[in-house]
Amino acid sequence: MALDRPESLNSLGFAKPPAETRVVVAMSGGVDSSVVAAHLAEQGYDVVGVTLQLYDHGAALAKKGACCAGLDIHDARRVAEERGFPHYVLDYENIFRDAVIDEFADSYLAGATPVPCIRCNERVKFKDLLETARDLEADCMATGHYIQRKMGPNGPELHCAEDANRDQSYFLFSTTREQLEFLRFPLGHLPSKDATRALAAQYGLGVADKPDSQDICFVPNGDYAAVIEKLRPGAAEPGEIVHADGRVLGRHEGVIHYTIGQRRGLGIGGLSEPLFVVRLDVDARRVIVGPKEMLATRTIPVREINWLGDQPFDSRAEWHVSVKVRSTRPPRPAILRPISAVEAQVELLDPEQGVSPGQACVFYETGGTRIHGGGWIWSGR
Repeated sequence: MALDRPESLNSLGFAKPPAETRVVVAMSGGVDSSVVAAHLAEQGYDVVGVTLQLYDHGAALAKKGACCAGLDIHDARRVAEERGFPHYVLDYENIFRDAVIDEFADSYLAGATPVPCIRCNERVKFKDLLETARDLEADCMATGHYIQRKMGPNGPELHCAEDANRDQSYFLFSTTREQLEFLRFPLGHLPSKDATRALAAQYGLGVADKPDSQDICFVPNGDYAAVIEKLRPGAAEPGEIVHADGRVLGRHEGVIHYTIGQRRGLGIGGLSEPLFVVRLDVDARRVIVGPKEMLATRTIPVREINWLGDQPFDSRAEWHVSVKVRSTRPPRPAILRPISAVEAQVELLDPEQGVSPGQACVFYETGGTRIHGGGWIWSGR
């Protein structure tokens, strides 16, 4: 896990011995952050492990594989004990509810498709936890994210992970320049997750074979609608399923059960053409469906932009970049046209299907690995 750096600097980029360099490691209890902590402790750094309690343990304990649940706190604590560094559990339940869960529920009710993991990084881990790390007099904070921090001519830059299959840049676009100065991502250059698990086995970590978490931590089994109904009782009001041409095709039990681009589970079988959800009219409680070509989008309004380029975002009329409109899709060529320092119109050179308000639009260097930031897709209406 050696990093490219001047010989006078340690592996975290500081001009002093590891023993004099304090690093707070954000430990979720999974294999990635555990390897980061164990490796830095092995190198002789002054490691402090911190795990966040984000929601009720009673509910969390019943669900394996979710980050920051009770079992995961136990796993993180055990790694710290075995590797001989202090470990703290911080109660962030109120912060997490106010900054992440409430907005998730409200966005979903408004017909958007939110990405709470981005908000958690932006508003909890890289804000409140980062400030806690500073309070602990740490020189930096390290995480188990698969992304790379590289030094450029104008300071630290954010780059995609070496392993494209593990890259988490879509979820970290809102990392600011100031935060990037303080953050470290020791796993970003590894060739694969197998390499991470091999290091975990090398350090004798009990989490070496622990499965990766798949769901949003507070959404058991990916059932968003059930969580929304629990958070906002009465949210699932019935309404009509309507074809884009105006025909009423059926009834639904709540707009919250549908997302843009959805085809399965519409409850309107027996039609000659495959239909997809093309729009959600929350006010009228209508799910509008239509043929696949209606999902194609070329122009995307984006706001709350975090720009990581070397020049001010609004210093040009347009930027030629590549963009991702969903975490699972590859970057596509696009033109960014700034409206202000934090708002833009994105023109896709080739149309994308299923672009949804509430998702992120992340900007990448064309033909390269650097992340230039991103923003949030909104309806523009």
